[in-house]
Amino acid sequence: MPRDSVDSDFLSNRQGLLHAIDLLADKFEDGDPFQVPSRLPETGLGSQAVLDLLAPSILGRSAHLGAPMSFAHMDPPTPWVTWATTLWNASLNQNLLHPATAPVARTIEEQVIAWLAPFFGMTGGHMTPGSTLANLTALWAARECAGVEEIIASESSHLSVAKAAHILGLRYRALSAEAFGGHVANSLPSDLTRVAVVLTAGTTATGAIESLDLAGRAAWTHVDAAWGGPLRISAYADRLSGIEHADSVSVSAHKWLFQPKESALVLFRDTTTAHAAVSFGGAYLAAPNVGVLGSHGATAVPLLATLLAWGRTGIAARIERCVSLADRVAGFVDSDSRLRLLAAPRTGIVVWKPRDSDEFERVSRRLPTGAASTTTIGGEPWFRMVAANPNADIDLLIEGMQRAVDC
Repeated sequence: MPRDSVDSDFLSNRQGLLHAIDLLADKFEDGDPFQVPSRLPETGLGSQAVLDLLAPSILGRSAHLGAPMSFAHMDPPTPWVTWATTLWNASLNQNLLHPATAPVARTIEEQVIAWLAPFFGMTGGHMTPGSTLANLTALWAARECAGVEEIIASESSHLSVAKAAHILGLRYRALSAEAFGGHVANSLPSDLTRVAVVLTAGTTATGAIESLDLAGRAAWTHVDAAWGGPLRISAYADRLSGIEHADSVSVSAHKWLFQPKESALVLFRDTTTAHAAVSFGGAYLAAPNVGVLGSHGATAVPLLATLLAWGRTGIAARIERCVSLADRVAGFVDSDSRLRLLAAPRTGIVVWKPRDSDEFERVSRRLPTGAASTTTIGGEPWFRMVAANPNADIDLLIEGMQRAVDC
């Protein structure tokens, strides 16, 4: 092929890549956001010029989840090794649907699953872009493998559970969250032979762990451990005792395993049967297509890199630090007579409010940016703080909370 016919934008550009890294390391001051043209430009600007154009907005105006005051959401900062391996992934654009296009990436996903599944008492599984699809896949397997016709979950379950029931054509019943706190056995139907019970290990609003001792009582038990699941790798593993009796488990790696979006796991106790039930073949496929996705990328590569870089003890240390940060915040709230703590945090989520409901809006306006989100419980607003950021400056954060309450 004549050299002048090679498109250099598909070749490695060391200067351009190093420039991108330099921009990544820059501290951009807040400025005017980039105004995207209303119509597709007729003539391109060139790749490096586009980096200079976009960096102040994308890098300068986005939420920085590793900032000292970032404590509001279930979205963690990511380790730099994932930035590098994500760049590698983008350069290769592997597709795990076809073994020929992703021979290494498929093996890496199998290895990551083999490492993590035993912590949950599961034998295997596969990766999905998030726990919404992990929950859907697990309940699809429940329908196919156990003849499930109805899904029962608590009112606190993630909306993806109700979505999955709708998509799968299954009846859906939500029981009170209080029932799932310990009295659910009296609320469940006596005949569970066609029922999948979904239990949540770390509810979105409060971080509560539902009664995992119910696992195994129904035709299928699925544990949505999107948030709290990684506790099984830490010193707090016993907080999820009973999860090993489930038929399936979902875990969001892009939460407490500190991965970039979109990275999650669906795990099965009987992987062979479950995967066979959710697999399809095709004349163009060299291997069966397992699960909801067709084409999907090598999201296991950054996860493998993180697990290798940190080891189990390194992952555990970050999770345990987050738990300790949440305990510090909860201790501050509990010690102030003007504030009400909903409950001691079990999965690093602190829910609190002023005892005087008229003070809520005033305190909300004065809390540091990024320190808290809000949720509604029993028709009343509460502050919700989530320990997803190991680099949070807890002393600075508590000082900000103190000022918001005092003023």
